[in-house]
Amino acid sequence: MAITVKIPTQLRAATGGASTASVDGSTVGEVLDALYAEFGELRERIADDGGLRRFVNVYIGGEDIRFLDGLDTSVSDGDEVTILPAVAGG
Repeated sequence: MAITVKIPTQLRAATGGASTASVDGSTVGEVLDALYAEFGELRERIADDGGLRRFVNVYIGGEDIRFLDGLDTSVSDGDEVTILPAVAGG
């Protein structure tokens, strides 16, 4: 099933400039694994040993996966996953 992943500007260097990717998976974790298989550098930027880095937010249909089932959150054909790293500054 095709899932669209939206890539924010600050991560596009790791995706060759792509702003979206279409990958397969039935959970957010599977979708991210497919994304890492396509763009290996992306894993280094957003993941750590236990999953996602704490400053990285992932949304499915506008809902933060932290308030759903985390990386085990189910996705359906046509869903849109958004990766949004926290931005700090002053």
